[in-house]
Amino acid sequence: MPAEDYDIEKQGDHEYVVRIDEQGETVEVSFTLSPAVLDRLGVSDDEEPDFIVTTLDFLKKHQDVADFPDIIDVEDVLATYEDYEDAVTG
Repeated sequence: MPAEDYDIEKQGDHEYVVRIDEQGETVEVSFTLSPAVLDRLGVSDDEEPDFIVTTLDFLKKHQDVADFPDIIDVEDVLATYEDYEDAVTG
């Protein structure tokens, strides 16, 4: 999905609320990005919104948007999916 298909709103340092319109419904999730994971993945502060889009596109390949948790912690995504790091850094 292109970035314009997501409404990404910064809430604080490394925290965002994302609204996704999917099949007529709006799903809202909170994103938590830890500085350690961002450093590991080579993501700068100004790249965070694009990184969120890449992460959402990755997650949509693994589950329905309606099944997304209320809070997505990128550390959890990294720990859950073996191919995540390659997908977002490749």
